[in-house]
Amino acid sequence: MWNVYINGFKTYIILEKSYSEHTQEAYLRDIGRLVDFLEESHPDLGPKDIEYKHINKFVESFRGEDSSFNVASIKRLVSGIRAFYKYLIIEKVVDHDPTELLDLPKLDEKLPTVLSYDEFLILLDHIDNSTYKGAWTNLAFEILYGGGLRVSELINLRISNIFYEEEVIKVVGKGDKERWVPINQTALKALKTFIENTRVEPKPGMQDFVFLNQRGGQLSRIAVYQAVKEVAQRSNIDKNIHPHTFRHSFATELISSGADIMVVRELMGHEDISSTQIYTHLDTRHLRETILLYHPLYNNQDKV
Repeated sequence: MWNVYINGFKTYIILEKSYSEHTQEAYLRDIGRLVDFLEESHPDLGPKDIEYKHINKFVESFRGEDSSFNVASIKRLVSGIRAFYKYLIIEKVVDHDPTELLDLPKLDEKLPTVLSYDEFLILLDHIDNSTYKGAWTNLAFEILYGGGLRVSELINLRISNIFYEEEVIKVVGKGDKERWVPINQTALKALKTFIENTRVEPKPGMQDFVFLNQRGGQLSRIAVYQAVKEVAQRSNIDKNIHPHTFRHSFATELISSGADIMVVRELMGHEDISSTQIYTHLDTRHLRETILLYHPLYNNQDKV
């Protein structure tokens, strides 16, 4: 009974919604779980007969300490079921949405790990600059920390997108959206030196890429991740440091120093301002100092 609707849903999320392959697989897997649950507990019910109580009982079966599902997994589960019933309504298979009252579990807000400038310098001190890997690692750290790039943006950085006189680089982000990122003179000098004196001979088609591996091919995300982990381990900094830590640190430094959040959003290439707002929670010390300094209720306490 359900296979026809599942196959239709699959076509819907592939052709009409253009979801990523990962999301497609997750949604179809979760819908499969839902159908298995319904066929076992309510074998006589079809899509039109399913009510909120049935869906809610299914979702609740994934909660609790005994479940391998975490909050993020349950949130995805609910999203998949909602998408399925949205499809069924569009196709006029059902006339009501039993998922409407389902509560999306709230994710615990985990603030990202960030590096102080001193910690960044410690990392640089633990790079072996005598090797080719050390050379591109040093340059990668400078650009990641100084420009807030994603790893994918870093490894796809092109020589033709470096503008030395203007001191900016053109970054191609998610969805092929372009943005301009200012780069400090130290990083620009390092870029020029690396490209002209250090970078290996590129393979055909790789001439315009800044970051190449030892064989002249494009550097991989995994290579950057491993390089960061190796340097972090040598530095003995007691933090979980990965490539995205540099991006978090870039934004945090700007926000903490009073930069306009809309400017930071543009520099980060965020689609939604909520993605940038998390950095306003990382260091509220300067906010307290500001209110103590300027608000009359605080700076005139001795007169009260």
